[in-house]
Amino acid sequence: MGRKKSKKNMYFHEGVQDAIIKYNQSEDDNYRSRIYGEEIHAAFDKLCENIINTFKFTYFDDVFEDVKAEVVSFLVMNMHKYDHTKGSKAFSYFSIVAKNYLILHNNANYKKLKLTHDISVLDYEKNHNHSDENYMNELTEEVIKYFDDNIPNIFKKQRDIDIAYSIIEILKRREEIENFNKKAIYILIREMTNVNTSKITSVVNTFKKHYSIILNNFYGGDLKKGKKIFF
Repeated sequence: MGRKKSKKNMYFHEGVQDAIIKYNQSEDDNYRSRIYGEEIHAAFDKLCENIINTFKFTYFDDVFEDVKAEVVSFLVMNMHKYDHTKGSKAFSYFSIVAKNYLILHNNANYKKLKLTHDISVLDYEKNHNHSDENYMNELTEEVIKYFDDNIPNIFKKQRDIDIAYSIIEILKRREEIENFNKKAIYILIREMTNVNTSKITSVVNTFKKHYSIILNNFYGGDLKKGKKIFF
């Protein structure tokens, strides 16, 4: 039996990604307009609708449909930046671009409201912390997936592979770890692998090099807001 398709694949499937690639490769405006209208627009529209509904951005004065149309337009304006050769899926890439746009404008709208409203009526801190937590969790999941898929190709020595998988296992169990800082993580890795700190540091340095690739995909090519996990 085949694997059951997730809901996201029902509207943002491989055909949509192929259409985006063809759109970017063409210089014919008529062809681009047709392929966007027939194969891409509906997927962008549904993606933005789902993100807005999921994250409940608080500080938008415009009605839902206007906000959604604004985000869809932003995706279209940035469609040329998507490069499928870097390994990221179009769905993941444009989800992050949309979320970044909404978070940026949600925070900007909050600052405007703060000028004209008493701070007591704003529940910004709660919403802001919730968004940051979700954001970091998504970034961490991207890191886990990337290294789960690539560790055997990145490292050749079994010792280094074991260390790398230990790091990923710790990230998977991060909510169970009370003291999640660099020193505590190194101690956990030493206990799991029975290697000295210099060997762990060597693997972590390799992680750092690949982390920039993950951030580049996660932030849609903009690394200025990149956040550290622990390495």
